Amino acid sequence: MKKIVISCACMLLAVMLMSADKKDAVMTKEKGVYVVNTTTLGKDVAGYNGPTPLKVYIKAGKIQKIEFLDNEETPKYWKAASTHMLNKWDGMAVKNAKTKEVDGRTGATFSCDAIKKNVKLAVEYYEKNK
Repeated sequence: MKKIVISCACMLLAVMLMSADKKDAVMTKEKGVYVVNTTTLGKDVAGYNGPTPLKVYIKAGKIQKIEFLDNEETPKYWKAASTHMLNKWDGMAVKNAKTKEVDGRTGATFSCDAIKKNVKLAVEYYEKNK
């Protein structure tokens, strides 16, 4: 009986740890900075050639920076979009980032739209889960 109780407790602990890992895959916190990774959160957010994941760094309710992750976009257009949009949200309050209209880059519309959608997903996730 004692072994059964211990086994059940171990299984419960394992399930709890697995659940925590799922949330950790999207948002982590280090030294007061939340980092929201849209790899799984925005897996359906696509540019021209597929998903365009990014990381959004948030501290004290303000976006510190955006980091673009590997994707399959055409390098020429991705560079144009990401360079143009890299600092557009820096220092912006999260509540404003959800509704802020950020201009994209002509010729890289799909990539720019995907970046904007990923940022919006990230800040919404942050607000719900911080």
